Amino acid sequence: MAAGGTWSTQNKVRPGVYIRFRSKEAVRLTVGQRGTVALCVPLTWGPVNQVQELDSTMNLIPFTGFDISDKENVLFQQLLKGTNRTAAPTRMLLYRPEGKGAAKASAETGTLTATAKYPGSRGNGLTLVVAAQEDEEDLFTVSLILDGSVVWQQAAARVEDLADNDWADFSGSGALTAGVGTPFTGGKDGTVEGTDYTAFLQALAPYRFDVLLYGGDDGTVQQAMAAFVKDLADNHGRYSQLVVADAETAFDSPYVVNLTSGVTLSDGTVLTPGQTAWWLAGALAGAAFNQSLTAASYPDAVSVAPLLTDSQMEQGLSRGEFLLNADQGTVRVEQDINTLTTISQEMGVSGRKNRVVRLWAAMANDIYDQFVRNFLGVVHNNDQGRSRLKAAILGYLLQLQAADGIQNLDPDDVEVLPGSEADSVTVNLAIQSVDSVEKIYVTMELA
Repeated sequence: MAAGGTWSTQNKVRPGVYIRFRSKEAVRLTVGQRGTVALCVPLTWGPVNQVQELDSTMNLIPFTGFDISDKENVLFQQLLKGTNRTAAPTRMLLYRPEGKGAAKASAETGTLTATAKYPGSRGNGLTLVVAAQEDEEDLFTVSLILDGSVVWQQAAARVEDLADNDWADFSGSGALTAGVGTPFTGGKDGTVEGTDYTAFLQALAPYRFDVLLYGGDDGTVQQAMAAFVKDLADNHGRYSQLVVADAETAFDSPYVVNLTSGVTLSDGTVLTPGQTAWWLAGALAGAAFNQSLTAASYPDAVSVAPLLTDSQMEQGLSRGEFLLNADQGTVRVEQDINTLTTISQEMGVSGRKNRVVRLWAAMANDIYDQFVRNFLGVVHNNDQGRSRLKAAILGYLLQLQAADGIQNLDPDDVEVLPGSEADSVTVNLAIQSVDSVEKIYVTMELA
């Protein structure tokens, strides 16, 4: 992977694309797509200690042990909802930590031992059935039953003939014998510790994602993940946001979103802020660079907790909290902001808005991806080569302007100049981002 990140002086060693943002109320050369959420989740079934890439339409049973419609997957249901006007995420990077003390369930009948494919308590829901076939002497039908349904089946005469499958591995030897049904037992979920999240971040580092989700309450893990997304942006040129809930740390960062509201769903299910963070992570990932979640509604949510007064809302927003409000059975986003509260010349007030951060992330990630692929080591560093680079950047920015991501673009706003060394260039962009209307002041004159 080519080098990337931010820069303050032109002193980089590795060939790469280095990007520095300066807020002026306020380059892939085509606008890239968003929609990927990364998450580390203690589950009761599925592969452990590895990043699994899932698209939003995939069957979750092999990964969680339950169908997406089951109540056990209620948080995944929230993750994939989106809002009333923005898309749901399209991809998940799912990591299941094994945890300390995890164990696989197993069942024995005769000389056959069946061991659950993965550790966890979900394996205890399996039942092993070995049934003799009436028309074939010494031949048996071996079945694995889960929640009353056959999830795997094979005809065999001997233990050695059985094939390992997505639910269990087999061991033993000799002829099979009939068994009316043997439940699996001994499956245990591991206790997840801080080191498991460290391993997750190490495994996640090579992947691209838009939002990292942590709905837990461990402040040390929250800080580690915040440092992780900051490092990806500052030192690797890969921009994303972290979603946490009820954080005690004042992160003061455009790359951390702190949700402090929980919700109640229409069926009476109550979700804490940490559980509601699943919905927010999916909504942020699914929103495009030219969309805001301010006043967007949470599908199927009917009330929020805690209920805040106007002054409490204002105080929460000033602290950089992401808040939800409820009005006549509809839950909406109060304001699509992050935890940035310190306004500086480098990071202006627009940096508080997640819509603007999504624009910055799109520009940075697109520049990195497509410039590395099409320009790095390819284009001559002379007037002609730099003109090609400027033309490509202008073409890209025009796409952003046509999609209402930026406004008032002038060709003179883009400068591509020789850098301090023969193999470097300096690109100066003066970009005015477009925000969404959030305050409408009305004066009415009544006759």
